[in-house]
Amino acid sequence: MTTTRAEPQPDVEQLLDVFKALANPIRLQVLGWLREPERHFPVEEAIADPVEVGVCVSHIQAKLGLAQSTVSAYMAALQRAGLVRATRVGKWTHYKRDEARIAEFVAALGHSL
Repeated sequence: MTTTRAEPQPDVEQLLDVFKALANPIRLQVLGWLREPERHFPVEEAIADPVEVGVCVSHIQAKLGLAQSTVSAYMAALQRAGLVRATRVGKWTHYKRDEARIAEFVAALGHSL
């Protein structure tokens, strides 16, 4: 007997991208920190408002104590999943949670299970 596997629907694929991004404990931790950036990052050293614009990748890197390339890869995975948005300020990239997309993910998860 041969079984055929249905192709995932776009909504399912988007959910899987989010799950993959959140499967890494460091990425999950960073996403949690970005919920309250003024609590977790040095606001006095920020060149832009961390609540409005986001947190500079250099501050995320310093808090994690990881190589810049590793942090950039982690943030790119969160961005591809739609969990964060990146904004350039001068030569620096700032990251902020995409609350609307996170809410969509939570709603889609509720409908999927």
